[in-house]
Amino acid sequence: MHFFRSEEHLRNWADFSSDKEEGTVALNDLVKMFSSNFFRRRLDPDYVSNLQEYIGEFLATMKEIGKTGPYWLPS
Repeated sequence: MHFFRSEEHLRNWADFSSDKEEGTVALNDLVKMFSSNFFRRRLDPDYVSNLQEYIGEFLATMKEIGKTGPYWLPS
């Protein structure tokens, strides 16, 4: 995982590859992803019982931020 201050900085990186561009995520989108119950509720005693619901919420979040391609949701 690499963090860059801007997309321009990312594109100037020597190891930048345009075929992996779908894997770039803005910080506010990362916050949305990791704020979902899928991550926040992992220590709850009923986590496994609610996992299907949490996965549904997580997938909805991924759709909301536009991360639905094969890079993010492999078959």
